[in-house]
Amino acid sequence: MDPLSPIHPISTLLAPPSSLQAQEYFDELISKRRNPGIKVKQNEAFGKVEIQIGRKLYLQQLGVSVNHSECDMEDMYYSDGEDYSYEENGEDSGACSSSHLRKKVELPKGVVESLMHGDLKLPYSDRFPLPPTVPCIGSCGEAYYCSKSCAQADWESCHSLLCTGEKSESVSREALVEFIEHANETNDIFIVAAKAISYTILRYRKLKATSLEEQRKDKNVSGFTVPAALSEAWKPISMGHKRRWWDCIALPVDVESSGENAFRMQMRNLASTSLELLKAAIFDNDCEPLFSLEIYGHIVGMFELNNLDLVVASPVEDYFLYINDLPSSEKKETEEMTRLIFEALGDDYSVSCEGSAFFPLQSCLNHSCCPNAKAFKRDEDKDGQATILALKPICKGEEITISYVDEDLTLEERQASLADYGFRCTCPKCLAEET
Repeated sequence: MDPLSPIHPISTLLAPPSSLQAQEYFDELISKRRNPGIKVKQNEAFGKVEIQIGRKLYLQQLGVSVNHSECDMEDMYYSDGEDYSYEENGEDSGACSSSHLRKKVELPKGVVESLMHGDLKLPYSDRFPLPPTVPCIGSCGEAYYCSKSCAQADWESCHSLLCTGEKSESVSREALVEFIEHANETNDIFIVAAKAISYTILRYRKLKATSLEEQRKDKNVSGFTVPAALSEAWKPISMGHKRRWWDCIALPVDVESSGENAFRMQMRNLASTSLELLKAAIFDNDCEPLFSLEIYGHIVGMFELNNLDLVVASPVEDYFLYINDLPSSEKKETEEMTRLIFEALGDDYSVSCEGSAFFPLQSCLNHSCCPNAKAFKRDEDKDGQATILALKPICKGEEITISYVDEDLTLEERQASLADYGFRCTCPKCLAEET
């Protein structure tokens, strides 16, 4: 077989790593993580909380503001006896009725624009400096970063192929835009899967270039082969537990069991459409196996099963919390300027930034309905890492487990939820409840 042949069995890529391979990989990964993390150095070009407030108000004007899912929040700000809640038609319209939401007010014309343009300065806003944003190297106007080094790292690892800007290295920017639009309209997890494929392609190209350069300098160096290089490039992705997305995605509550097969086929077709769009955008001949529906489905399924929810507190909420806690003498004067803006925001003042992420080490923790640890992302984890917190004393050599589902559910409900992961739980709690 030609050593440069792109032929590489899909089954080889999907084969789970051996225990030894996994141990060696994670030992290396852990050794590289022994550092204080990324440090973002502030400079004089601070971001402004006024801009964040202005954006929220602007989105409201467009009709795309996001309200809290929690409906029983107390009105803790400016609680001077006035009631900003109201009832619709004098009736309680349900658990999330409008009677639980604060009434929004109209702002004078030009206030939103002044906030967004930095022309209006709010009291004490200088105590909430935000780091400046760095735009994407490829000028796509869609990706922004906390530093130039962060932007460069993302460009080299995956974004150069997924950038829609002028410097994009994609095969077709038009196809890429179509892929992104399709993902935004259907399931943005496709974009995460595209990043995994882009990451593998770029890693493969670096390995290939390095290997060929070494051969050029030294003829005794072993020859380069596509399968070996692609396997090495794929290694970080290979560590995550995978199932095909359309097989493991939870069945929606409005889909009857009789319609399950049709639903899963619909999801498969959705993934197939997404893959064809991505293939037209960034296809690489050497990495052809990555563009098979089987591989794509397993990558999407990996994120579906292993992602960790992220919640980043809004600086706008922090600002109004600070204003609310001011001494009465300072608060009265400040309210004259901030109260109207707060009322205009309504419940949107405290909407957090939410997302999800994939952490290689955390994804390898097994499940237990009586776990001894919990995985989560804290506000103070600003270095791109997550935290595993022990819930009870853990002995040396004892396996660390987390729960994939709500432990307070009944046995039947827990087992039904875990069916998406392809196993039936036999932890001590489940065994005890089965007897």
